Amino acid sequence: MVNYLINYCKISFYFLICISFSLFCLSIKFILKDLVYFIEWEILTMQSMSIVMTFLFDWMSLMFMSFVLLISSLVIFYSNQYMEEDYNINRFILLVLMFVMSMMMLIISPNLISILLGWDGLGLVSYCLVIYFQNVKSYNAGMLTALSNRIGDVALLLTIAWMLNYGSWNYIFYLDLMGKNMEMMIIGGLVMLAAMTKSAQIPFSSWLPAAMAAPTPVSALVHSSTLVTAGVYLLIRFNILLVNWWMGQFLLLVSGLTMFMAGLGANFEFDLKKIIALSTLSQLGLMMSILSMGYYNLAFFHLLTHALFKALLFMCAGSIIHNMKNSQDIRMMGSLSMSMPLTCSCFNVANLALCGMPFLAGFYSKDLILEMVSLSYLNSFSFFLFFFSTGLTVCYSFRLVYYSMTGDFNSSVLHPLNDKGWTMIFSIFFLMIMAIIGGSMLSWLMFFNPAMICLPLILKMLTLFVCIMGGVMGYILSNVKLFFMNKSLYYYNFICFVGSMWFMPIISTIGVINYPLKLGLYSYKSFDQGWSEFFGAQMLYFKLKSYSLYLQEFQNNNLKIYMLSYMLWFIVLLMLIMLIN
Repeated sequence: MVNYLINYCKISFYFLICISFSLFCLSIKFILKDLVYFIEWEILTMQSMSIVMTFLFDWMSLMFMSFVLLISSLVIFYSNQYMEEDYNINRFILLVLMFVMSMMMLIISPNLISILLGWDGLGLVSYCLVIYFQNVKSYNAGMLTALSNRIGDVALLLTIAWMLNYGSWNYIFYLDLMGKNMEMMIIGGLVMLAAMTKSAQIPFSSWLPAAMAAPTPVSALVHSSTLVTAGVYLLIRFNILLVNWWMGQFLLLVSGLTMFMAGLGANFEFDLKKIIALSTLSQLGLMMSILSMGYYNLAFFHLLTHALFKALLFMCAGSIIHNMKNSQDIRMMGSLSMSMPLTCSCFNVANLALCGMPFLAGFYSKDLILEMVSLSYLNSFSFFLFFFSTGLTVCYSFRLVYYSMTGDFNSSVLHPLNDKGWTMIFSIFFLMIMAIIGGSMLSWLMFFNPAMICLPLILKMLTLFVCIMGGVMGYILSNVKLFFMNKSLYYYNFICFVGSMWFMPIISTIGVINYPLKLGLYSYKSFDQGWSEFFGAQMLYFKLKSYSLYLQEFQNNNLKIYMLSYMLWFIVLLMLIMLIN
């Protein structure tokens, strides 16, 4: 039985990785020859009605699909060892495959109906995966995830209803032609709302760290290339509607604040997976903000490079958690580089790629984005949010390295930490190679026309300076030995505010349902248990009960009462007959 399960994982791995490489080669051909294929498949025709499925294949959809399939294949191979003690691993692999298929549907759809199929598929399967470890925390996280995403689903349904004003749901036909039409603007606003919920922008951010209740392989897949990036990808397709319009400026503000809030919150978090989740939120804010400025190619570039090193980060974190016997607190780690040198090396590579270390994957996209921000016409507040959030990224990355990799070992002596999980190591190593070479490879493929960004020396060096300062601050703030008289409790209120994502999880849960529940309680007390109860159901019950008791006493099998009632009935009947005559 065990061999069958292992083969099941391996078959999925080989199948997905072969398709991934095929799609990548195809995407290179599409880039070089500037091809776009629009395919219509007529599923059913009945008299004058036809049901048609449309697919859009261009270099962007093919390359994104190849990256999604590459990461999902490695995640499934990784799950073979990570989930080996799970009896239902078959079900888990099938859920992951359904998740990937939903993402494929969303990527290749130029039609809002088929996008909704993929979109709702992602929402439904993500709920099943978040509640996979069945406990109260997982159920709460799953419900928060599902209900937050339902807002975006409703926005997408309204978009479909609004597009009935046009002749078709193929939005791709109308973007250029009717880009500045009022109806198209409303559609763009609704699509932006849907993208904000799926990509967890303020005020819908609280579900993303909560979704960490899912197994770590799922987190690696969800937070790198599938669920959270669906909103960004949809907005990349609708990018024409954001440029030179107030909705684009609004998205720039919201995504900048999301980036800032997530970076600040990650510096006060102690859960390993939640730190990486907040890092994902920060990078999503970066993608959304550069997208709202009109640079959709840069947003897509960062989307792909981020997918590589974020999946690697989660896989390394999963390997550490697996060896730490499911402990996720970074204060319980320390000196892991001595016990798990291979995993920690890959973890550090992913961290440096996230920080934008020169010549790793993250550098090519992040540095390009920040230089384009410096070159663009932008207000000082947005400029500050971009660069300060970049510094915060380096700050929490170095804090994470300080707590987990260096220093003293803080866990119990019985933890058999080792790097002998070769199945997990294979997936991690493969992604590490991609995290090193992926950025340069993608930049050569996507931007083959040479371009130069000419900036003053101060602005050119500002990114590097901000990163170095962020790293120094991360080390200083984390090294408690430098502060024996720790002053952090003086700022307890500030730390509570920042560390809890600006109270957003509280507002999203009890803040939303508290007043409706109280209103329901008052109505229940005053109506259901109040006057309506007194004059309605209860009163009717008591009256009928008293009448029944009276009749029961009356008809207590007494012969005299029966005879008397018969005589009375006979007399009444005679009187009625006489009156009628």
